[in-house]
Amino acid sequence: MGIDVTSFYTYRWRYWIGYGFIGVLLVGLLLFAGLYVPGGISAQEIQSVVKSSTISLTDVHSLAVTNLPYHVLQRASLVIFGVSDFSIKLPSLILALFSAIGLIVLLRQWFRPNIAFLASTIAITTGQFLFIAQSGTPDILYVLWAVWLLLLGTLIAKRVQPRTLWKVLFFVVSALSLYTPLSVYALIALSLSAVLHPHLRYIIRQLSKRKLAGAFALGIVIIIPLVFGVIKSPELGLTILGIPARWPNVSANLLVLVQQYLGFALPSSTGLMTPVFGLGSMLIIGFGVYKLIRTRQSAQSYIVIIWLLCLMPILVTDPLFTSVTFLPLVLLLATGLSSLLGYWYNLFPRNPYARIAGLIPLVILVGALVFTGLERYVYGYHYDPQTVSNFSQDLALLPKDTRHLVVTEEQLPFYQVVAAHHKGLTVSTNPSGPTFAVSFAAKNNIIAGYRIDRIITSTTYINADRFYVYKKTVQ
Repeated sequence: MGIDVTSFYTYRWRYWIGYGFIGVLLVGLLLFAGLYVPGGISAQEIQSVVKSSTISLTDVHSLAVTNLPYHVLQRASLVIFGVSDFSIKLPSLILALFSAIGLIVLLRQWFRPNIAFLASTIAITTGQFLFIAQSGTPDILYVLWAVWLLLLGTLIAKRVQPRTLWKVLFFVVSALSLYTPLSVYALIALSLSAVLHPHLRYIIRQLSKRKLAGAFALGIVIIIPLVFGVIKSPELGLTILGIPARWPNVSANLLVLVQQYLGFALPSSTGLMTPVFGLGSMLIIGFGVYKLIRTRQSAQSYIVIIWLLCLMPILVTDPLFTSVTFLPLVLLLATGLSSLLGYWYNLFPRNPYARIAGLIPLVILVGALVFTGLERYVYGYHYDPQTVSNFSQDLALLPKDTRHLVVTEEQLPFYQVVAAHHKGLTVSTNPSGPTFAVSFAAKNNIIAGYRIDRIITSTTYINADRFYVYKKTVQ
């Protein structure tokens, strides 16, 4: 008599155990990424801090900026915790956690539990997700808005209780997402799918028009600063739509896109490592594309196909928007895994041993994708010479006892934000006082009458000296 594995206690709780493992893994990876990899802040993060410092809830004009929700969170983090590498990245880490939670729930709504678990594990361990999760820039919003718009739309379509809450949250998230460039295309994909797909049209007709109108009015109130900003500066509207100011070099951009998604033979290690997905993941995504075309009559297929068609012209004009494709590609990845597993099960519909044996190579495949994704992220962003140099450790290296800091004109806006949250620190482009620190870039600004007291160095630059501490020469 064979052993009935379904009677095991661990079998009945297998998904709770699995998602508990994902939760622990996710929190550990986010903390590891925020504190250790890549171990510094980029030029884009510095620009984000300067932009966040200009936000004032009492000045409506300061709210008419792209990615407003992120900059409000980042400013709050800086006010509460001061300016440090971790406080700069903290908003992204928190939003990445919410993005991952939403992604897991979304995959559970769209796919079988086993497929949702496998796809979630692969998604949160990809280098692209971990990189934008630790980056103190608004890039994580591309994932956050897409995930929660699709999840809330799914919950509304499936009439999950409490239905009124999901409607209100959908319009609130929709309004907030409009502050982020390109997020409007996720809304366009959902709207067109609701109009074109018969089942979705039927669901929309059944919804309470009064409640939808109330939730829509709330969304209008949220985007009022953005509307004023677009009226005052039409260029802001073009930025929201992802329309470039100049006509791009299409052929060059197409080559960049090929490198970013299919350049497995010649991987790049600059600001963002490419290709953004490994070879194994892209092969499964290819299966997902095939399955998507075969099942194009489904509501899910409508949404993904329309979404990708909206994003393709934008990617051709600016290939750097790789983060906007993260969720569609994860959905294709899950579709590919579902297709592979379903194909194997159809071969052996009544043979339990063959069905179990088929899981072994699948587990090995998923394990390899997870391991290589983590390895590529850690070693690439922390040790690759071409990548590490893009992240500065200067903020962490600045001596704690510094009272006056001399920087260049380009560095001045950022370090003025640092000084605003650091009691007793002043920043300028000229030396003053008996003792002061000088950044490496401003070392030529020193006048006679001072001597170097000590040099602060870094291990990640060819020019290892980052700060010089000067003292006035005794006459």
